[in-house]
Amino acid sequence: MSILDALLYKSFGPVFIKENSDAESFIEKMKALSSKASGKVKDKIDQQISAAESGLYGEKQIAYELRNSGMDMLIMHDLYLEKNGLSAQIDFLVMTRKHTFIIECKNLYGNIEIDDKGNFIRHIGHGKFYRKEGFVSPVSQNERHLNVIKEIRKEYKTNFYTQGVFEKFFPQIYRSIVVLANPKTILNDKNAPDSIRKIVIRADQLVSYIKRIEEEDDLYKSSEKEMHELLDSFIKCSKPCKSDYAKKYEELLNGCKADDNVKQEETVSEAGSPSVDEKVAETTAEKICPKCGKPLILRTAKKGDKAGNQFYGCSGFPKCRYIENV
Repeated sequence: MSILDALLYKSFGPVFIKENSDAESFIEKMKALSSKASGKVKDKIDQQISAAESGLYGEKQIAYELRNSGMDMLIMHDLYLEKNGLSAQIDFLVMTRKHTFIIECKNLYGNIEIDDKGNFIRHIGHGKFYRKEGFVSPVSQNERHLNVIKEIRKEYKTNFYTQGVFEKFFPQIYRSIVVLANPKTILNDKNAPDSIRKIVIRADQLVSYIKRIEEEDDLYKSSEKEMHELLDSFIKCSKPCKSDYAKKYEELLNGCKADDNVKQEETVSEAGSPSVDEKVAETTAEKICPKCGKPLILRTAKKGDKAGNQFYGCSGFPKCRYIENV
């Protein structure tokens, strides 16, 4: 580095502008509710606590990697943005001298396969006793986040020429990364499209990935002041997350919501004994209906020869009748 570069680009290392997460306050609320709950309501609350703690653990793994990167970067964790009717809940926004990285963190249990169409499939279990389930593509999630970023930055391009340059270089400057934070997860992406395989990485590869992108791209290097000015444009559009996910469990605890749907419980009592595959222990904290994508709810059968047994039923019942034995 030349003397001029040393003066213009004085090293300041990784700086967290926002480090805390809304998940932490959610977990605290839910634990307070759990201490007052019992039975099925407590089971539901504890399941959500487990899922939130799993996600937060994954994000802390990424934060650790970024904090020890030794790179000049500004970092915002758990950022909620709104612009022109669009919204984005971003796990990490990382700004370096040349790029802005939008990071989607996934702390997934089970092995992950990405097929030739870009679908994400989770394999749970081992040997012949395993099952597969699809889940929402984190790559698609991050594409929506990038659309919000683009809307925010558009208003700073004042004429046709700067708009054209912005559109041309946006994909090169603003980069999507999906990080698998669970070190035990095995990723099978041999059939995945190149555009997806290149941006899905493990947490321990994150810093080397960012460094490589920084070195490969011959882009304008921003000063620390310019980086803060750019970050301010996002901060102006940031808001506290509107969704209070603990509220519905408060309502359950207060008796404002029914615990179970009796008809769905009757359905599981008619389903017969679970197969060997269905007996495979569930290893994921996330429970999403593979048919319609809505959350699965832990229920207890009240009738039939399965009375007292727990199972997962789709929250979209009766439109969706998916059930899954525990």
